[in-house]
Amino acid sequence: MTQKNETPLLLLSLVITVGLIGGGVWWLTRNSGFDLGSLLGAGSQPNGQPAPAGNNAESVNTFADVQGVPSGLFSYGGSTTWAPIRKLVDPQLQSAWPDFRLRYSNPVSGAPGSSTGIRMLLDNQLAFAQSSRPLKGEESQQAQQQGLTLQAIPVALDGIAIAVHPTLQIPGLTVTQLRDIYTGKITNWNQVGGPNLKLTPYSRRLEEGGTIEFFNANVLENQGFGASVQFIPTTTEALRQVSTDPGGIYYASAPEVVEQCTVKSIPLGLKPDQLVPPYQDPFVPLSQCPGQRNQLNQAAFQDGSYPITRRLFVVLKTTGNTDQGAGQAYANLLLSNQGQELVEQAGYVRIR
Repeated sequence: MTQKNETPLLLLSLVITVGLIGGGVWWLTRNSGFDLGSLLGAGSQPNGQPAPAGNNAESVNTFADVQGVPSGLFSYGGSTTWAPIRKLVDPQLQSAWPDFRLRYSNPVSGAPGSSTGIRMLLDNQLAFAQSSRPLKGEESQQAQQQGLTLQAIPVALDGIAIAVHPTLQIPGLTVTQLRDIYTGKITNWNQVGGPNLKLTPYSRRLEEGGTIEFFNANVLENQGFGASVQFIPTTTEALRQVSTDPGGIYYASAPEVVEQCTVKSIPLGLKPDQLVPPYQDPFVPLSQCPGQRNQLNQAAFQDGSYPITRRLFVVLKTTGNTDQGAGQAYANLLLSNQGQELVEQAGYVRIR
């Protein structure tokens, strides 16, 4: 009987003891500045594994707050779509981390672009690459043959905008009509509700950038370009050509098109009654440019109502060396609050 009566007392004593120990640990960590989490190791999860890619940027405010930024000179390259982001981000990044030195590298031969950058990354010419399209299966396979894996970290959202001559009067195009224009099935603007005017589609070549590869895969459905397409080496030259050709049409990253003063962008839709402009309504007449410019319809890109959008990626090799650290740090910097604000200022849509 004595043992039975003592059992509740023993349980009560155990509860009190655990409470006193827990309270002591809480007081110690609260008043001494001791970080219990540091016992798990910096940058680790409770199971001791490295934190997932990009995770430490979720609650980071400024570039200076990002952890794990290495020192050294790192070459990177790739997508021309990224140019507005590089222009805004890199100076502020270098100010926050002067020892994290970045150098954009053009290819020795051929035009810069997503494919070129990823190829240079696999050839050990770059620490990381910038891409305006997802990884291809053959690129992942090539990395595997080298005993590596490629990782593509999304950091921004972009839309593809369609540029036409300022005088062209047309309500917009469906994605199917756009496909038929670039595959050669539609050759006159009167076939899509426009004037009786010969249609001249312009494009960069398929091997010259991620935008063209994305357009071919997602709009043309890999049918390839028709015989009427005129190939122009750069977006700058193509937009200049469209500005002087009343029947011209061209596609490019929305920030490169929407704010232009010499061409206008047009609405797109999956159906004729679902046309969505890549610019914010109301359209600002080009006669008011550059005093006033059209602004991107970022809400439509973000909610998916605009039909042609894509993600922008930082691509790195999982080598475990400082090059991987540089690529991971660059992605984390862009995913910080400061990085996402700069992405938005550059005309793209933040994903965080």
